[in-house]
Formats: sequence, structure tokens, C-alpha cells
Amino acid sequence: MSAPHGSPVGAERSIGELFASATTEMSALVHDEIALAKVQLKQDVKRGATSGGAFVAALVILVFSLPMLNFALAYGIRTWSHWNLALCFLLSFAANVLIALVLALIGLVFAKKAKKSESPKKVAASMKESANVLQKAKPHPRTGAPQARVPGSSKAVARSSS
Repeated sequence: MSAPHGSPVGAERSIGELFASATTEMSALVHDEIALAKVQLKQDVKRGATSGGAFVAALVILVFSLPMLNFALAYGIRTWSHWNLALCFLLSFAANVLIALVLALIGLVFAKKAKKSESPKKVAASMKESANVLQKAKPHPRTGAPQARVPGSSKAVARSSS
């Protein structure tokens, strides 16, 4: 059975091996936190794109639906109520504006969610915390007689790229 660093269980590692292991693990931690930041930023970009898409959809619906919907709705109101045709056209326009406002509000909700996201701040705080912990770390004093180093016992720690 061997320990996670590759040396036999119970064997003490040299300071160089401990430092190399700590450096490798710190590097892996930084890489993983950068990957986390990228994922969180992608989510923020998706929210922003959804917000922009809702705003564009509101504008497109308002622009392209006005002629056809205004005529159909105005003549429909006129047929149903026998009101003045100008008033019927005003009511149909008001209905289109109401739909556009609802879509704009949906876009606003998604924009606020994207703006409030604190994902990058959380990652930065986590990285600072990790750096503070490593700066304050002190080696534990050895108990007992130091063991002689066996040549060739130090193994490089390999990290798979993912």
C-alpha cells in the first residue's frame, strides 16, 4: 500500500518533496478555480444573451406586428362595438404596446439577474483565501530522529490535464 504521493505509508518526505507537492497542489487549485470562473462567466453571458434576446423580441414584435395586428384588431373592435374607427385603431395600438412592455419586463428581469451575479467575486475571494492559508502555513516539527534519504525515492507528482 502506498500513500497518495507515491511513497510507502509511514515514510517521511523531505522538505523538498513536501514543497514540490504543495506547489503542484497549489497550481492545480489555481487552475481549477480559473476553470470555475470560466464556467460562471459563461452562465452570466448566457443570462445577458437571454436578456438581450427578450429585448430584441419585444422590438421585433412591436415593429412587425403593428400593421397587420392594428388593422385586424381595429376592424374587429369596430365590428364588435360599433365605435369610431380611429378609437378602434388606438385600442389596437395600445394592445401591441402592452405586449412589448411585458417582453421588455422579462428582459429587464434577466438583465438584473446577470448584473447581480457575484460569481467572479466569489472565485476571487476563494483564491485569496487559499493564498492566505498557504502563506500562514508552517511546517510541523519532526518528532524522532531524521531518517536517511533513499536515493531515487523522490517521485515527480504528475497532474493530468482536464
